[in-house]
Amino acid sequence: MEATSSKDSSVASSPFPSPNIGALLKIKIISWSQETGLPVTVRVRVGDRTFNLHKNPLSLKSGYFRKRLIETTELELPQEFPGGPKTFEMIALFLYGSSTLIDPFNVAALRCAAEFLEMTEEYYCGNLCERFDLYLNQVVLQSWDDTLIVLQRCQTLLPLSEELLIVGRCIESLAFMACMEILDPERRRDKPIVTLEALADQAWSCETAKEMVIHDLWIKDLIALPFGFFRRIIGSLRRQGMKEKYVSPIIVFYANKWVLSKKIRQFWENSGNRIEDIDVRNRVSVILQGILDLLPVREKARRVIPVGFYFALLSRSFEVGLRSESKAKLQDQIASQLHLAQVEDFLLPKIGLDSISSSMELATMESIFSTYLSFNMGANHTLSSSNSIVAELWDTYLSRIAFDPKMEPRKFMELIETVPISFRQSHDQLYKAMNAFLQEHPDVSQEEKGAVCKYLNCQKLSQEACIEAVQNELMPLRLIVQALFVQQLNTHQAFKECSDSFRYAQCGDFSGSLSSSKCPNSKSQNLAESPYSDGAEPISRTLSFLLQNDVATQRYELSKKEYESTSFRIQNLEQELLSLKKSLQLQSNSKTLPTKPQRMKPYGMESRSLSKKRNPLGQVTSCINSMNFASQRRYANRLLKVFRRITLFGNRKLKRKSSTSGQLAKSM
Repeated sequence: MEATSSKDSSVASSPFPSPNIGALLKIKIISWSQETGLPVTVRVRVGDRTFNLHKNPLSLKSGYFRKRLIETTELELPQEFPGGPKTFEMIALFLYGSSTLIDPFNVAALRCAAEFLEMTEEYYCGNLCERFDLYLNQVVLQSWDDTLIVLQRCQTLLPLSEELLIVGRCIESLAFMACMEILDPERRRDKPIVTLEALADQAWSCETAKEMVIHDLWIKDLIALPFGFFRRIIGSLRRQGMKEKYVSPIIVFYANKWVLSKKIRQFWENSGNRIEDIDVRNRVSVILQGILDLLPVREKARRVIPVGFYFALLSRSFEVGLRSESKAKLQDQIASQLHLAQVEDFLLPKIGLDSISSSMELATMESIFSTYLSFNMGANHTLSSSNSIVAELWDTYLSRIAFDPKMEPRKFMELIETVPISFRQSHDQLYKAMNAFLQEHPDVSQEEKGAVCKYLNCQKLSQEACIEAVQNELMPLRLIVQALFVQQLNTHQAFKECSDSFRYAQCGDFSGSLSSSKCPNSKSQNLAESPYSDGAEPISRTLSFLLQNDVATQRYELSKKEYESTSFRIQNLEQELLSLKKSLQLQSNSKTLPTKPQRMKPYGMESRSLSKKRNPLGQVTSCINSMNFASQRRYANRLLKVFRRITLFGNRKLKRKSSTSGQLAKSM
């Protein structure tokens, strides 16, 4: 970010037309010799150039030469002389009585050179130091562009330009003019001041942020400064009262250019520097560390800086390196506003990695979500909108990394448990993540499928997701039956609500529960105007409606109990079916052997006796130990019939209850 690489380019790069300083100086030296008759006696070497001058003009106005020329007539100025030979040439021209041409491009170098040569009022009235200070205060610091030029030229003049307060005065002046730009008392702005509210509800994009800077040229000027100067300007803006919603975007745009952009090398090379890749990483690391110190934290940063920007900085820190405490600070800031993030902002492992489950990006995301839980979860798992949003974000993230072929079921289960199940109001995204995992791992056993899918609650699935789960062959059998039962209950409830609303609409004219349009003047039928209401809320519901409401509530409780008991039965039947499958395989393998077939007990059948018992269908069967191959097949068919009848289980129960409730209503 250096503006120039040579010390004398601050004068040479001035765009203002100027005469040949070297030719003018030679003319002055010859004229002085002719007027005074004194020869040239002093030789001054500056860099690679040598100047032959007279002793009297140098000693008259410069304290430095007055002290040095007592002992010798040959001097060599040090390498750190401000401005180099070009600047000394202009100083020498002034020493011979000529006026010096000053502009914003050379005033900083001239002021520093005059200070080095001790050209103050102590040695000569109206000396160069005072003249240059007057020009800085009355001309340069009154203009935004001139102040920027001087501040940029001060980079090669440090630390002397800092000691002379040139840098400090320029920074304070720029901060003051920036505040005036924000206030804009004359209402000359065509567009509002740039803020980051537009980026808060979308994924972070470097290109979008770059386009926003174009609208405000003063921000574009500030983010072109070296970071040392930029950091001090941000501090001055805050001291002078600029609101944080205007200060923070400037920091974000600066980081977007010098940390996140892919053209960082090009920016530095355009400034006249050739740097290697390792130098780029080191410089970016230093700037990134400084940016983190400038950014607001916790509550001040919310809705001011998009959380996607913090994710971008965190991703960049993996490439350039950052101190562990700074990474922890960045992760804490992300966790404090995680519910405002987008899934597109999250850290995704790079393509081509050996294993996603062991990547640094995934470990960092786990740490961020764990930090969020420590911030927002008390003794109990509280259910809030923020927690629900975070849980849905995590499930969506899992669906994007579940395609890792090397991810073990145990690891996937640990990832699911990163966010408590109680945080999830909807299990649709969790179902998608499980489906993605099972698609990538078709060889997992039934036990592992059941373990992975045990977190899924079919009652929290949407209608579309529930239908998809029923038709998904990858899901375990127990989950499919549960989804069928939940779908049946939902369908029955929807039909019940539809029929109730239709019945109330038809009976409104006769029961008085609804206002009748046919008899608008029949007030005696309206229970809302009963004299026994004592001015309370109008009662528009009949006794039959209240009884039916109680029956519906009891029906819902019974259906819930039926769902739990059915789930338990399905789980047992599934285990018996798996054991029976193994038994059939062993039976088929042993048919070819002449030995006596070995009796095997399927899972869940060990406690059954040899006597005949009745199965759940009311049929008499013998013990599974005494069955031959054909009888075992018939037993398996009976189990399958049980599964088919489960889908009608709730419907028959509800029909019985509806008939009893109808009889109760007739008796009432």
